Amino acid sequence: MKVLITGGRGLLGSAVVRQIQKSGHECVVVQRTPCQVPGIREFLDDLAAPTKSEQWIKGVEVVVHLAAKVGIVGSYQEFFDSNVLATRKLLEKAKENGVQRFIYASSPSVAHTGDALIGAGAGKAEPARVRGSYSRTKALAEIDVLAAHSPNFSTMALRPHLVWGPGDTQLIERIVARARAGRLFLIDGGYSLIDTTYVTNAAQAFACAIDAPASAFNRALMVTNGEPRTVREILGRIAHAAGAQAPSRSIPFHIAMAAGHAAESAWKIHKSEPPLTSFLVEQLATAHWFDLAETKRFLDWSPSISLDQGFADLASWYASA
Repeated sequence: MKVLITGGRGLLGSAVVRQIQKSGHECVVVQRTPCQVPGIREFLDDLAAPTKSEQWIKGVEVVVHLAAKVGIVGSYQEFFDSNVLATRKLLEKAKENGVQRFIYASSPSVAHTGDALIGAGAGKAEPARVRGSYSRTKALAEIDVLAAHSPNFSTMALRPHLVWGPGDTQLIERIVARARAGRLFLIDGGYSLIDTTYVTNAAQAFACAIDAPASAFNRALMVTNGEPRTVREILGRIAHAAGAQAPSRSIPFHIAMAAGHAAESAWKIHKSEPPLTSFLVEQLATAHWFDLAETKRFLDWSPSISLDQGFADLASWYASA
């Protein structure tokens, strides 16, 4: 099939493009900056205000929508335009041009209202209760995507959680930089269990969704490695993979949360991403791991790379860098 992927430039996006190519599908990619993945047709466009959509949507049978504004920097309107308005316009273009399937990259944060999530499924997206512009706008977009489902236009939301792997400039690079600087710490000992997702496993889930049976659609599905580990172990093994010291210093939750709020206020002036946020503190101090039974059943998918193998691959990548 001819598959359109939005946001093919980042760690997950480029992995999804390669995995879909491996599955034998034709790939068309659209985003604002080049992704430089060989063997694709690429268009540079703004999904919130597209000017070339008649070119990149032509003949497309499946849309995999990964592009989004992430983080906390920016106004709510900026997040809304990138995450909600762009998704609505893409849905409209897809339906107008005979696209059959629309697969949306959502986030577990759309249903995380602060309480621990222990063996949880894909709960209902709750834009009024979740924290931050990113989570709210992703929740609104997921609701729009699932509401657009019809007999002739199948929609699905996949919620990959904390995707990481070699070359990751978001999660991994930040953890390693802080570890090397001696500024990586734990919150309340780092004993909360959390799920993460090795990038290859996440990409394979999106590729499986393209060929999934009709019963897999009109629903949200969780995507993780299914191997919850403590925050202490995860941060320590990432640091060790890069040849840095594992964190040993721990601070109480209330102090970390106060520091996160203070950093958000201070960095807002500079319009840059703060080193610590209240959302990050909450994520590091609250258990959140998920039940993959529905995802495995509906997508005929299981994680192919274990966390242990992922950490080994990360160490090899740093050793050869």
